[in-house]
Amino acid sequence: MRLAAAIPVIGLALLGGCGGHGAKKQAAAQVIPVAKSKTCTAGSVTRLGSPELAYAAVVRSHAAVYRRPGARAFARFGKLNVNGVPTIFWIRGARVDAGCKPRQYLVQIPKRPNGMTAWVTARQVDVERVTTRIVVDLSAKRVTLFDHGRRVLSSKAAIGAPATPTPTGSFYVNQRLIPSDKNGPFGPGAVGVSAFSNVLTGWTQGGPIAIHGTNAPWSIGKAVSNGCIRIPNPVMAKLFRLTLSGTPVLIRV
Repeated sequence: MRLAAAIPVIGLALLGGCGGHGAKKQAAAQVIPVAKSKTCTAGSVTRLGSPELAYAAVVRSHAAVYRRPGARAFARFGKLNVNGVPTIFWIRGARVDAGCKPRQYLVQIPKRPNGMTAWVTARQVDVERVTTRIVVDLSAKRVTLFDHGRRVLSSKAAIGAPATPTPTGSFYVNQRLIPSDKNGPFGPGAVGVSAFSNVLTGWTQGGPIAIHGTNAPWSIGKAVSNGCIRIPNPVMAKLFRLTLSGTPVLIRV
């Protein structure tokens, strides 16, 4: 299952801002049902997703993204990202034809500024269903995982220090990484989030944010990280197992 794909992490560089069991895969290029009727207004846009269900777009071989349908592409993505895992977008909406078939998807992409959305041609991606959702409460220093709207995991967490705060907003899991050293600073796994540090802009890969384990259990419950979210290793192992790429991540104060 591509949404559960993972690779080893080599060293610290892959998660500069830190210091894909569940759902079944849909058929390739599956059409998301955007209306109960069989006819739509061609060119109309429908918002997609709910707190219980999200859709992920998996790049087939390559994908060009546009600020609006018909515009010139401003960014291009390959089948695999810089870490060698499938490139994933979070589908937020669809532009349909008269038969209600999506022609383009409105997607959130892993680029600055945080939360950036763009349009991608439907034929360039496959569609997957995701029933998990993560909420990071910075005030409570807590990470909670939901599946089908039900809480399945909750844990205290370490968050960004005042000088390197964890960014807030609506993001998604864009990659899942297995550290080469499971006793190292990332613990048994890292769930990459499509957010970037607002401070560490010059770090490797732009200072990406992740939820990961730790070799500093004393830090849990404190604001001490470079922006990433740390949780205890046993909890991280379970969250990694249950969380697919494409999972929405809400980080709030």
